[in-house]
Amino acid sequence: MGENILSVIYLLLVIALVFPGFYYANKNKKVFLKNLIIWLGIIGIVIIFANFLG
Repeated sequence: MGENILSVIYLLLVIALVFPGFYYANKNKKVFLKNLIIWLGIIGIVIIFANFLG
């Protein structure tokens, strides 16, 4: 259980580091939402695979 919490904390910290650059690169709202949905899908797939393998 502790490892899962630590993994979530690491993921949130990486997102916090990447998000400002991601937002700056996607000033247009339409492009930003499209890229955000793509990245949320990628993160969701990674979480699903992590749950199946772990």
